[in-house]
Amino acid sequence: MSLLSPGNRRDFLSAGMKLTAAGTLLSAGMSRSVQAAATCQPANASRVDATHYLLRNVRLEEAFIRKQDVITATRTGLYDVEVNAGNIAVVHPAGVRLNLPAWDAAGYLLLPATRDMHIHLDKTFYGEGWRAPLPRHSVIDMIHQEEQILPELVPTSEIRAEKLIGLLQSKGSSSARSHCNIDPVSKLQGLEHLQQAIANHRDDFHAEIVAFPQHGLLRSNIEGMMREAMKMGANYVGGLDPTNVDGAMEKSLDTMFSIALDFAAPIDIHLHETEPHGVAAIRYMLKTVRDNPQLKGKVTISHAFALGTLQGNELAAMIEELKEQQFNIATTVPIGRVIMPLPQLRAAGVPVWSGTDTIADHWQPFGSGSMLEKANVYSQLYRGPDEYSLSRALGIATNEVLPLNSHGEQQWPKAQDHATMMLVKASCSAEAVAHIAPVMATFYNGKQTFGGLAKM
Repeated sequence: MSLLSPGNRRDFLSAGMKLTAAGTLLSAGMSRSVQAAATCQPANASRVDATHYLLRNVRLEEAFIRKQDVITATRTGLYDVEVNAGNIAVVHPAGVRLNLPAWDAAGYLLLPATRDMHIHLDKTFYGEGWRAPLPRHSVIDMIHQEEQILPELVPTSEIRAEKLIGLLQSKGSSSARSHCNIDPVSKLQGLEHLQQAIANHRDDFHAEIVAFPQHGLLRSNIEGMMREAMKMGANYVGGLDPTNVDGAMEKSLDTMFSIALDFAAPIDIHLHETEPHGVAAIRYMLKTVRDNPQLKGKVTISHAFALGTLQGNELAAMIEELKEQQFNIATTVPIGRVIMPLPQLRAAGVPVWSGTDTIADHWQPFGSGSMLEKANVYSQLYRGPDEYSLSRALGIATNEVLPLNSHGEQQWPKAQDHATMMLVKASCSAEAVAHIAPVMATFYNGKQTFGGLAKM
């Protein structure tokens, strides 16, 4: 019998998670200090400037090491990786003789590049000096603040977005899904600026845009503007708290789905609401997808805090339905009172993606841009400190692209895989997650987007 009542258990776990948060932030801060020192480039460092080239002395994972059926370590080896026309051409034994330009990976570990699946590139303080958010009390309170701040941010939002893209690249990310405000203040100007920023990086970074009704789809009466955003090329239809912000759950969600159906577009909705409103909204969305099969596999719920309020059979049934309708969950791996069922979702086959949400803006100033950091927090909260668990936690940052499969068989990189990858200062995936390993170089389709390597 547990000595903790359900309420006390949640308080206990919350307190523990807050302590974990403090430890995580301290260790993350130390890791960033270490990274600043560790990422000093060699004196003859340069960017890869060829389309057909070799990365020599690349560390790759080969298998798990077991002791009495317990995974205790990861075996790695050094290889030469041939890249051609944006893809991995061949993984050669180290020291292969080829007449190709070559750069020295110096024994750094090659991992799949990470993906930031929930961020707001369009509105940020990043790129200017320190600026803390103002006190807040509610989402509506924040919307009122934002109405005052946006006229200041929007005129320079293109260059700010580009600086954020550069930060993400320095942390090992090759792509992002960015929510972009569609609201009565910035109208469509923020979207135009974000599209230009992304276009400026079309050769070195991939980004999708969610048309996001930050001030409420119904509350701010912007259905027409949302439709214009989709005509302009936004990739996803967004939504926001249909009860707490819009005050009419079914009408708000119906409007969002109507836009998506008319444009044959997928959906990514911010749902911060918990029980009962958030659960009701998820159930309504599931019903809508069941009634409109063309939406199956096209809905992402960002945050989805309501799932953290369910338990037992009710949670299991909800997860099964999310799997059946092929919903996706995007999470910032929150630290707080809501304990998210992220491991259960992943185990059931529901895709769970991570994102930084924000780096520094009027909502919060705690972002680093590192998806490895998200994997680290996820592992501390949910997975555990052993070699296998740490290695699996990496998947939340890479959309489940991992060097070794669950049996320890090498599955990445293979010939013809996109050369979208990062070199990190770590001996294996587990260490990269545990220590938030410094990123030494990032590549997007073979093009180096961050870091310097010694040309050989």
